[in-house]
Amino acid sequence: MIKRIALLLLLSIGSAQAEPLPVLTRDGLQALTLAQTSIALHSVSGANNQTVDVAELYRKTLIKGGFPADWITVTRLNDTAYMVLRWPGQEQELKPLVISGHMDVVAASPSNWTRDPFTPIVENGYLYGRGASDMKMSNALAITALIHLRHEGFKPKRDIVLALSGDEETAMKTGQILADMFPDAREVLNLDVGGGTLDEATGQPLFYSWSGAEKTYADIGLMVTDPGGHASEPRTRNAITILAKALLTIQAHPFRPELNALTRSYFLNAARFTSPKLASAMRVFAASPDNAQAVAVLRATPSLVGATGTTCVVTMIKGGHALNALPQHAAANINCRIFPGHSRSDIIHELTAIIDDPSIHIEDHSQGSVETQPSPLSGPLPTAVTRAAQQAYPNIPVFPTMSSGASDSMWFREKGVPSYGASPIFMKASDDFSHGLNERVPLSTITPGLHFMLSLVTDLSQN
Repeated sequence: MIKRIALLLLLSIGSAQAEPLPVLTRDGLQALTLAQTSIALHSVSGANNQTVDVAELYRKTLIKGGFPADWITVTRLNDTAYMVLRWPGQEQELKPLVISGHMDVVAASPSNWTRDPFTPIVENGYLYGRGASDMKMSNALAITALIHLRHEGFKPKRDIVLALSGDEETAMKTGQILADMFPDAREVLNLDVGGGTLDEATGQPLFYSWSGAEKTYADIGLMVTDPGGHASEPRTRNAITILAKALLTIQAHPFRPELNALTRSYFLNAARFTSPKLASAMRVFAASPDNAQAVAVLRATPSLVGATGTTCVVTMIKGGHALNALPQHAAANINCRIFPGHSRSDIIHELTAIIDDPSIHIEDHSQGSVETQPSPLSGPLPTAVTRAAQQAYPNIPVFPTMSSGASDSMWFREKGVPSYGASPIFMKASDDFSHGLNERVPLSTITPGLHFMLSLVTDLSQN
């Protein structure tokens, strides 16, 4: 079945491609085919979840690539699964290197997409499909790099573990299980975070940023209840308008601007590659995070607002029970991404204070999320990731950052295992459609991504 899918996908390239494909090596073509085949599998939580099929695809690919079958396990959990490859090192007393990623993707409705999200298409230099950038191409590059090293007779000193979760986009239970399995890891390379940025106009490399921390994910519920009544007899109290006032208060609330070593480094370094106005704000903020003008500029930039402190936004609302009745209930979900150093309860207390309405019930609805501190900036990772990025693109600037999103890294950091975001993807910021419509990844990332993975895995498994 997999062979048939792969053949159909390769045939689809020729019919959709308006420009010639970049020249790819055998490894590059293998990575592209593996990414396409996995995108065609509906690895979405719920009915018809094919995450286990993605795991089996990866398992069979690794076995065909020379890895013994008994080194690889696929474990089902409810409607999903997680996969582990453990490549034994020569010195068993050394702590293992864990390469982390996930196989599941966010749901996508074909009616909203220009192209069917689960029919991978290569067009105008891009691979389109749900999971193309988040993160099935990264998985394909990692697996292809491991197979290449195996074929070359590479012998790691420490164990190399490929640990792929199956519900990172939803409950995150399998990521927690994987962290429980490898609490002795020396470090974790999370291929879901970080990556290289290309110039918008020229496509040339600008910089590579790796992540050493992430914000805490939180879902906070607001609920208002009321006896309601007939819509022809309005009251001064209305559950929906009370909730609306609270939501507008949250929207307008300026959480305290904050910095840490990672975000300061990012602002100072990334300022070299942006517009003069934004660069000035980044430098000023790095020196004085309480500068109101700099904060205003950065918080008006969606890609940077998350690095300036905690953010909370309304993501869902629900209310009323009839068109001709006063609402008996109104509820909303507030999604917060909390700056390291603060707990979910800290933010709930802050929201409670600014809303200042005891009739609004506020509750932590977060599931599968823990608060963690940044990973150390010392150790072998910074040097290894700089060397790897410069194997992909010579002399590219490399510096750390902090991720605004949640990932499986939190489970490892909770156990004291250093975890770093080190994606092999190099792309323009404008091409990032992760979780959005018409997700895509440039084919130009395949060759540098393989160079990056081969260098990084070799370095960290040998030292």
